Amino acid sequence: MDAFHLGLPAVVAIIAVALAFDFINGLHDAANSIATVVSTRVLPPKLAVAWAAGFNFIAFLFFGLHVARTIGTGIVEPSVMDPWVVFCALFGAIAWNLLTWWLGLPSSSSHALIGGIAGAGTAKAGISAIVADGFLKTTAAIVLSPMAGFFLALLIVLGATWLLRRAMPYAVDRRFRKLQLISASLYSLGHGGNDAQKTMGIIAALLFSQGLIGGEFYVPLWVVLASQAAMGLGTLMGGWRIVHTMGSRITDLKPFQGFCAETAGAISLFTATWLGIPVSTTHTITGAIVGVGSARRTSAVRWGLAGNIVWAWIFTIPAAAGISFTVFTLLRHLG
Repeated sequence: MDAFHLGLPAVVAIIAVALAFDFINGLHDAANSIATVVSTRVLPPKLAVAWAAGFNFIAFLFFGLHVARTIGTGIVEPSVMDPWVVFCALFGAIAWNLLTWWLGLPSSSSHALIGGIAGAGTAKAGISAIVADGFLKTTAAIVLSPMAGFFLALLIVLGATWLLRRAMPYAVDRRFRKLQLISASLYSLGHGGNDAQKTMGIIAALLFSQGLIGGEFYVPLWVVLASQAAMGLGTLMGGWRIVHTMGSRITDLKPFQGFCAETAGAISLFTATWLGIPVSTTHTITGAIVGVGSARRTSAVRWGLAGNIVWAWIFTIPAAAGISFTVFTLLRHLG
């Protein structure tokens, strides 16, 4: 299985698989961007997905490409990231994404890809292929991103509740229906800024390994545009099973709570993207939704369902890694 003698058609085919992953990421994670705005009936579903997709696409105008560099060079050694490793990483991530999408569980597309890269890279070059700093930083975000979403949402809810303590409930609801359009836009921007960069990074790593972008790692503009477009199209398709889970089954949301959850999620995503940390948008918004539910009362959160989601998070990296490791091993024996 000599990766460096793959022709251009094979490289193009793997790029197509990467963009398919990006599309499925948008499909899978559309719920993160629109669940609250749909469940609060601020926007109808079709308009909500179009709104989110538009902000997904333009996200590259607001952020650097630090996350793409982390994915391309910071999970496994760049010399290991050949076309077969990239293909197997994508296969594992897509397989896990589709399984959890079918089950209606909001698992992390980001961590599925991280697991896929780690699994395929380890199958090729052993555990020493892992870049410890980048991998540990990313896996730490499994805990830190939902915690950040939770505590920020809790603080925002408590602060806003105190400021609006004399306002009439009807006036609050009407005001936050408008404000939620802003918070949903910001969250979709953060989603597109962080998640699309993961596909940019893996495509750039593929091109770099084949000597198609010169001797220094960077992300070509066409890769940026193609990745943002694929994610935007995926978001347009929606992810209604997960929308239902995120928007109503964890806790019941009103426009006020939806605004607080989305604002907390957007702050978390903006910070992580600027720091170059590939976090999970799913983890972040779920933590924020649990935070706003807890601010009312702990019984407002369906903790059993939240627990099932946490288990899906825990299993994502090892499950995707196992699939990618197995596929790479099989291809190596067949090749």
